[in-house]
Amino acid sequence: MGLGGFDIVVIALVILAILILFAAIKTVPQGYRYTVERFGRYTRTLEPGLSLITPFIERIGVRMNVMEQVLDIPTQEVITKDNASVSADAVAFYQVLNPAQAAYQISNLENAIQNLTMTNIRSVMGSMDLDELLSNREVINERLLRVVDEAVGPWGIKVTRVEIKDIQPPADLVESMGRQMKAEREKRAQILEAEGSRSAQILRAEGAKQAAVLKAEGEREAAFREAEARERLAEAEAKATQVVSEAIAAGDVQAINYFVAQKYTEALVEIGRATNAKIVLMPLEASSIIGSLGGIGAIAKEVFGDGPAPTQPPRPPAPPRPQGGSRTTPAVSPFNTTSSSSET
Repeated sequence: MGLGGFDIVVIALVILAILILFAAIKTVPQGYRYTVERFGRYTRTLEPGLSLITPFIERIGVRMNVMEQVLDIPTQEVITKDNASVSADAVAFYQVLNPAQAAYQISNLENAIQNLTMTNIRSVMGSMDLDELLSNREVINERLLRVVDEAVGPWGIKVTRVEIKDIQPPADLVESMGRQMKAEREKRAQILEAEGSRSAQILRAEGAKQAAVLKAEGEREAAFREAEARERLAEAEAKATQVVSEAIAAGDVQAINYFVAQKYTEALVEIGRATNAKIVLMPLEASSIIGSLGGIGAIAKEVFGDGPAPTQPPRPPAPPRPQGGSRTTPAVSPFNTTSSSSET
């Protein structure tokens, strides 16, 4: 059975309707925006998802990527403020905020952003010295971001970051900087060494000063205590002499015996302590010392209340025996209370 003319027309209309439907339905992927043009004039922007346009009247103008994108800035020569030539490259991050402005306000968007960034890199870095340029990359990045973002604002673009990747001075300049850095480090080392030596000398001087002060204070304290001891000893001697003088004035002969015996005993002790004496010749007899000690004991008993001392004087020492027919003078004890006239 053949198709008639009406059937062919119907089939053609169905096929045409299907083609028109497919032409009217547009699917926009996530991260993109499509601009719609009606007879060449921008009318609206299609959001991600399924959208419909009027076939043969409207068409898709620009498929714009609105995700954040990375743009590499090529290496370029920059002359710094102090006439140093350096090579610098960078990277820029940008994002389309207004697809219509980005599509119709600027042609070749990436090339425009690239050239704008390169121009501002030369301007910003050229206004700085080399030392400032090498040590202040954060300042350079911040200034570049502010200038470039302000310039691309009318295009519907947002520059989120501009980073300087590398700054390369010439080889001879790098060598000079290395020598300068070495000299600066040596200078700092010498300064630190000198400061350390000075501090050590100051500390040693302060230590010597404190030691001298403490030594002087110790000597002063020792001299003061020694003088005080001598003063007290002198007072004691004066007191003892006064007591003996009063006893002698009162007619007490035993006080004289006690005083002489004490001095005699102290003299014997000093002679015995001498380190350079090997043999000591003493012109006295043991009985004299025994008699003197007896006299001292009697005085002590009388002083401490054990009764009055006996009035009998100590026995005088025996005269020495003559040798070789010669006559010797008998030794006289200083502690003998008898008068010397009885021995004549």
